[in-house]
Amino acid sequence: MSTGASVSVSRQVRRGWTPAARDFRLWADTVLGQGASGHELSVLLVGERRSRTLNARYRGRDKSTNVLSFPAPPVASQSSGMLGDLVICPAVLRAEAREQDKDVRAHWAHMVVHGMLHLLGYDHEREPDAQRMERREVRVLRRLGIANPYVRKSKR
Repeated sequence: MSTGASVSVSRQVRRGWTPAARDFRLWADTVLGQGASGHELSVLLVGERRSRTLNARYRGRDKSTNVLSFPAPPVASQSSGMLGDLVICPAVLRAEAREQDKDVRAHWAHMVVHGMLHLLGYDHEREPDAQRMERREVRVLRRLGIANPYVRKSKR
């Protein structure tokens, strides 16, 4: 039986709810499917200031963000199975979930799936690529029992 991906979670922030390591493993394994075994993922949970610093340095955007993806260099990925690092800002995720009236755990799952797909080479810079990535996200989330996050809830 496959043991799934190895996921290391480091927390630089302690306030507010964050998923357990087993949640990150479940989400990673669902993205990777049957090929999960032998892969490694590092997840770092940071505050808004650190998220902003990293987002400005690596993406040129001077604001905190939900998730940043740093793929492992191809040589490391091929030799060790290391996928890369996800840097997640829990405060931003909580605020987004509240603003978008989404379940916090479902939003976490969505952002981890989104970040993992970036590690696997997906992007959303061009519309066809964005549609491809969104379709994959929706399929993975459906397997996790999570509704399509791109469908807006109707206000009654």
